[in-house]
Amino acid sequence: MHATLPLLRVTEFPGIRRGQLTTLQVNLGYRCNQSCVHCHVAAGPHRTEQMSRTNVEVVLQFLERHRTPTLDLTGGAPELHPQFREIVDRAGALAKRIIDRCNLTVLEQPGQDGLAEFLAGRRVEIVASMPCYLEDNVDRQRGEGVFAASIRALRRLNALGYGARASGLVLNLVYNPQGPSLPPPQHALEEDYRRALARFGVVFNDLYTLANMPIQRFGSTLVSQGRFAQYMALLRAAHQPANLDHVMCRTLVSVDWQGWLYDCDFNQMLGLPLSSGARARTHLSQLDVGALAESRIRVADHCYGCTAGQGSSCGGALAA
Repeated sequence: MHATLPLLRVTEFPGIRRGQLTTLQVNLGYRCNQSCVHCHVAAGPHRTEQMSRTNVEVVLQFLERHRTPTLDLTGGAPELHPQFREIVDRAGALAKRIIDRCNLTVLEQPGQDGLAEFLAGRRVEIVASMPCYLEDNVDRQRGEGVFAASIRALRRLNALGYGARASGLVLNLVYNPQGPSLPPPQHALEEDYRRALARFGVVFNDLYTLANMPIQRFGSTLVSQGRFAQYMALLRAAHQPANLDHVMCRTLVSVDWQGWLYDCDFNQMLGLPLSSGARARTHLSQLDVGALAESRIRVADHCYGCTAGQGSSCGGALAA
């Protein structure tokens, strides 16, 4: 795989600083039952990185001390972590909102019996990867049969109340472009998704559009194709300064499977740790939340992926 960090270090991206911490995003490991070409984590079935019991306790102790409103669980497939259900159960009393970033097909994996019912019973918010509403496009990006399995999973979640406004069980979908282009306008695409998925009897709450980040598998593919510089030029040209006020790194810290901290999940994958005084890197157990406010966020050229056009974040577009 081509390393993209050397191509991203030199940047004119504006300096930004943190606001109040509202989200603890925890990567439980890089193991996943899928290997998607756009995956910025380079996750897959053969990855073995996994958060230890010790660091799981550090996460839960942090939530108990600071009552961070949102716990955002990601991976890989976070549900494949052997303590996933324990984490959700114990965090339920410590965080107002728990998010599971789910690839949908994990619901059919061996050992995941009752997972959908578990998530519904704990009222976990699901952010589900659904990179297109067309079967050929999904299977091309994620593997043969993934679209059909995703539809089965969505129907199963709908049957439990997910996606129905009155139920309070939130099911949001995530779109990624197929190649080196910006996502289309989020609202218009959401309506296309609703019409297309209604044919399968599927409903959902909101659609999040995410730009593909020029790192890991996607960035390496661009380098191989000789399209990396072209994509970066597209992102820089589409930069919208107004999006800087709403980028996720202002209110979020990312925790890797070893407990080390980053300004965002993308910096985590590039090995750019959160800056914290004299320390080269900071462990969650060492974090001074008070000192975090107004601290400088570490930026590089990939940050244009979050501010280009309508913007892109873990919560979808940043601007209408």
